[in-house]
Amino acid sequence: MTDIRELTVGVLGGTGAQGKGLALRWAKAGVKVVIGSRSAERAEAAAEELRELAGVGHVSGADNRDCAAQSDIVLIAVPWDGHDALVASLREPLAGKIVVNCVNPLGFDKQGPFVLDVPEGSAAQQAASLLPESRVTAAFHHVSAVLLADLAVSEVDLDVLVLGDDREATDLVRELAELIPGVRGVFGGRLRNAHQVEALTANLIAVNRRYKTHAGIRITGV
Repeated sequence: MTDIRELTVGVLGGTGAQGKGLALRWAKAGVKVVIGSRSAERAEAAAEELRELAGVGHVSGADNRDCAAQSDIVLIAVPWDGHDALVASLREPLAGKIVVNCVNPLGFDKQGPFVLDVPEGSAAQQAASLLPESRVTAAFHHVSAVLLADLAVSEVDLDVLVLGDDREATDLVRELAELIPGVRGVFGGRLRNAHQVEALTANLIAVNRRYKTHAGIRITGV
């Protein structure tokens, strides 16, 4: 089996709150991380910030294409708007690699968040259709960026549902999740079931707003 700490993890959208928070925790756990952004300069600035926060040297920045090329596992943590165009543009450098999609297709109005229709069924399935040579999984949809960014939070109370059709890929992504203290990676089914996992984010946002918290999920009986 592959040792997850021997792999390089790229984070597309690593300058955003969720991507940066996950990158911080993985860097702190000893994983080599590459931050991706449309701007290599912006990516390197985020990487410098993470190096200082984590007290490590193994975080670098690159534009999205170079980030994808340099990495073994690539997390897609970009906004839904423009997701398809970005993913399609990286088909070549992502070929043969494990891709982890954590994008939530949500809209917002005066009543709060709501789920958007995706022709392919989910953001993860859209990514899979655009990356036929990649090993696409879905995970990290419900992780609080606030908790990730606060290293004073020694353990993040959360189960991460990992979905996909490639057993080795989902096992590696579960291991990646469990590098974050307190987090457990749980297989959540085939990629065709990603829609309801992405959609649940809208419910969690409603919980967080009502109760002023950073709610996650736990799976009982496992």
